[in-house]
Amino acid sequence: MTTHKIIYGTAWKESRTTALVVSAVLSGFRAIDTACQPKHYREDLVGEALQVLYDKHGFKREDFFLQTKYTSISGQDRKKPLPYDPTTDIGTQVRASVQKSLENLKTTYLDSLLLHSPLDDAPYPKTILAWKTLMVLQEEKTVRHIGVSNTYDVATLDALHRGGGKMVEVVQNRWYQGNNWDPEVLNYCVANRIQYQSFWTLTGSPKLLSHPVVTATIAKGLQCTPEQAVYRIAQSRGVTPISGTTSEEHMKEDLAVDSLVLYDKFSEDADVLMSSISK
Repeated sequence: MTTHKIIYGTAWKESRTTALVVSAVLSGFRAIDTACQPKHYREDLVGEALQVLYDKHGFKREDFFLQTKYTSISGQDRKKPLPYDPTTDIGTQVRASVQKSLENLKTTYLDSLLLHSPLDDAPYPKTILAWKTLMVLQEEKTVRHIGVSNTYDVATLDALHRGGGKMVEVVQNRWYQGNNWDPEVLNYCVANRIQYQSFWTLTGSPKLLSHPVVTATIAKGLQCTPEQAVYRIAQSRGVTPISGTTSEEHMKEDLAVDSLVLYDKFSEDADVLMSSISK
């Protein structure tokens, strides 16, 4: 699994995707998250950015951790080109989506592949079928790590483990005040050494980001921005944040977060604050 403590997210970048991914990498990011979902991502432009980085800046494929997703038809925009035929079975859809991702990203393998969300409710027959296809792709070495996104209950993770015979390796969820910082799933991931990635970390927690304990105590004490303080709080709890910033200055600040020392007192302050916000 990637040792990167922060990942660059490419959602909602549209035509700016190529330039922003190049900027992110030149700023220091080496892990990149995307999806084969034209509704919210331009995976093809992530690939264009990688080609620029290979051709003009001397990077190689092995320098990067590339993560993408299979998005079921419910999460696709049918007005835009689909990466698979939605009338085919789930396994065929997943394989077609992965093939499209390989073409878009100009690579022969993916470092991580996620189910963008569960495909159905318990007992999850479609989700387990898709999961088993991911497992086969991993066995074929097309994919190195497999996981899920937008999965907010441990029961779903357990069902995949039981139904497929393999525990997920990555969970990508919202870690924010709206779900009390997803404690059940996060604790499960930490206990089982599953990488827990978070999106919406800053925009989803405005009360945390603007609270005086963060702005005037923790950020001031660490000599950093409130945004950096929140990312460091997240990392200290086993969360790998996904940064979607479009600012080169913020890219560099985000990458510097892991070097910040979150003293015990600041961590305790954050615990108390997050508990009070989540009530």
